[in-house]
Amino acid sequence: MYTIGDIAAMVQAQWLQKGKQGPVSQLLNDSRKLLFPETTVFFALVTENRNGHQYIPSLYQQGVRFFVVSEPVNLDQIPEASVLRVNDTVSALQQLAAAHRRRFDDPVIGITGSNGKTTVKEWLNQLLEPEHRIVRSPRSYNSQIGVPLSVWLLRSDHQLAIIEAGISQTGEMDKLGAIIRPDIGIFTNLGAA
Repeated sequence: MYTIGDIAAMVQAQWLQKGKQGPVSQLLNDSRKLLFPETTVFFALVTENRNGHQYIPSLYQQGVRFFVVSEPVNLDQIPEASVLRVNDTVSALQQLAAAHRRRFDDPVIGITGSNGKTTVKEWLNQLLEPEHRIVRSPRSYNSQIGVPLSVWLLRSDHQLAIIEAGISQTGEMDKLGAIIRPDIGIFTNLGAA
């Protein structure tokens, strides 16, 4: 587990407010998926369709006390929260996952390709699971956001990680590669996608 102070250092954040302290074990970027508010840090991602900053007051009411933001927030609405400010919350999420990954030496299998990534990941998991404690990307978490969330699942009791990576724009694989740092690479295929 980390503290919000550890996370601040790992993502080189500016403190907007030092509120509650305590362990952080859950990363959240979708307010609808909140499970463990006491140990969750919410990354207020800004996308074309949504701005995570608008969900901060609601998450605070549900018990979340750790936030990473990239825009001004009304601190009066969240008086006990610890709030970190970064330039880009997606980049901060990626930095955090990369720092977390560097703490582990267990083998990591990285899977990429135009299609078939999830199928190969699940197939490998079924083959290797009887002999290894494995962590793998949930569902098809292979994007710029999904990969950091997958890597965050690495724990000291795992013996092997199977992480899939997909891209939609030039340069994205460089970011994902720095997070995953695979020991073994599998390239499924290269197609029109």
